[in-house]
Amino acid sequence: MFKGLSNLTGMLQQAKEMQERMAVAKERIAELRVEGSSGGDMVRVVCTGDMRIVSIQIDPAILASGDREMIEDLVTSAVNQAIGKAKEAAAAEMASIAGSMNIPGMQEALSKFGLGN
Repeated sequence: MFKGLSNLTGMLQQAKEMQERMAVAKERIAELRVEGSSGGDMVRVVCTGDMRIVSIQIDPAILASGDREMIEDLVTSAVNQAIGKAKEAAAAEMASIAGSMNIPGMQEALSKFGLGN
């Protein structure tokens, strides 16, 4: 009976440690900054690891062209690139946290979400 309690205590401690690491990872992900660009860096977008757009910079030369459709396409492309990089950075951060924990089946579960190594 005491062996079962010891195992339960160990599991609870590991769960607590994982929760603490996940909180730290969440903070680090929110602080991450990635940049997407298009049109030879004429449009640049900065995004956080938790997918919030922080800034969009558009070269004045593009604005002067007055080509609304081209500007929309370049902004869309730069935003999508920034979001893609943010997802990759967040996944790498989560995988590093999960990889440091010895939880059976965790790597397999993360890989199903594209987060595993």
